[in-house]
Amino acid sequence: MPDNDKVSLVHPTAVIDPQARIASDVIVGPYSVIGAGVEIESGNWIGPHVVIVGETLVGRNNRIFSFASLGDMPQDKKYDGERTRLEIGDSNTIREYVTINRGTVQDSGVTQVGNDNWIMAYVHIAHDCRIGDHTVLANNATLAGHVHVGDYVTLGGATLVHQYCHIGEYAFSAYGARINKDVPPFITVSEGKARPRGLNSEGLKRNGFDEARIRTLKEAYRALYREDLPLDQAIEQLASLDDAYGDVARLRVFVTGRQRSIVR
Repeated sequence: MPDNDKVSLVHPTAVIDPQARIASDVIVGPYSVIGAGVEIESGNWIGPHVVIVGETLVGRNNRIFSFASLGDMPQDKKYDGERTRLEIGDSNTIREYVTINRGTVQDSGVTQVGNDNWIMAYVHIAHDCRIGDHTVLANNATLAGHVHVGDYVTLGGATLVHQYCHIGEYAFSAYGARINKDVPPFITVSEGKARPRGLNSEGLKRNGFDEARIRTLKEAYRALYREDLPLDQAIEQLASLDDAYGDVARLRVFVTGRQRSIVR
């Protein structure tokens, strides 16, 4: 529990298990519930009617809005009460009705959310997902189990991601995209059944990519998607491109030897 001189930061209607470990400056709103096994570090603001349970670590300076549910048991019929975790990093915004489940022993046992993510209302992040840093998950985006999302990814509203899919850094999905294959870094996929729709040029510009760097990635996109090459030949062509920033190398590593196919 918070120190006695800080107890005013916790609303009297909040229910906090004595075994929870909460930094003394954490604000907890009305009717929120924090269970045993939860650890909440300094600087967090937790709104009303939030539920945080299970073995859940919440890092520093997060904002968690009404009716979010964090760390509850996974929606997996194989789950049998094993000790698994949810780990949330620093400076995330988690909006209303977001649900993030802890992991399963069939994977690493941990669901992970990184730093500086913007997770909008009604987003669901299932068991064993791994979310990087600086992502935007728009309203109603839904991630099935074991999904990996790289840094600086933006998922449009109502995007659906099939289990075990990997989404590379700086990728972008249009609203309502249905992703059932891996999405390489830097590209945009369409609404509906996800198809490649070009480089995420606007997102790259917003994140400091200059014109030369974007031009090289456009050449890489052309080799991968526009020249009608078999994938192994496209990968060979990627290796021949001038790559001063290492972006094409990262793209090539992502598409080489994947267990799942990529959107193409």
